Amino acid sequence: MSLRFASPDDAETIYNFIVQLAIYEREPEAVETNAGVLREQLSSESSPFECLIAERGGIPVGFALFFSSYSTWRGLPGIYLEDLFVPEQYRGSGIGTKLLAELARLTLQRGGARLEWSVLDWNEPSIGFYEHFGAAIRRDWLPCRLSGQALRTLSER
Repeated sequence: MSLRFASPDDAETIYNFIVQLAIYEREPEAVETNAGVLREQLSSESSPFECLIAERGGIPVGFALFFSSYSTWRGLPGIYLEDLFVPEQYRGSGIGTKLLAELARLTLQRGGARLEWSVLDWNEPSIGFYEHFGAAIRRDWLPCRLSGQALRTLSER
């Protein structure tokens, strides 16, 4: 199994993983992007995200999509892991571990203070997976989001 950074040519693969993840997370209708948008973003000089692709024998078997973050309290950058996904038939073979470990290495190589992500409160398999590596599941912070009409309305104030 190998890991590599995604290129614009991987847009369709990334999109397929995003759709599979949305199905797993019980929100398949929530995916609004498409492979063309991802390809364009990966081709841009300042892509809004990076992505690692895990492959076994040249076949994509998982991905980790992430972007830079910043800790004001620490005064240091970090990495925010937006999506980590390994299809069910490949789970339990170390792919998720390898992806997460590579993100930890990248965080440290880039002088980062922390690697962060969110997990759905019902996703016990993932929670257990993350806790196995010493991740602190922050139940004292609640994620907040503005999107759609609420975002537009606030922007007009």
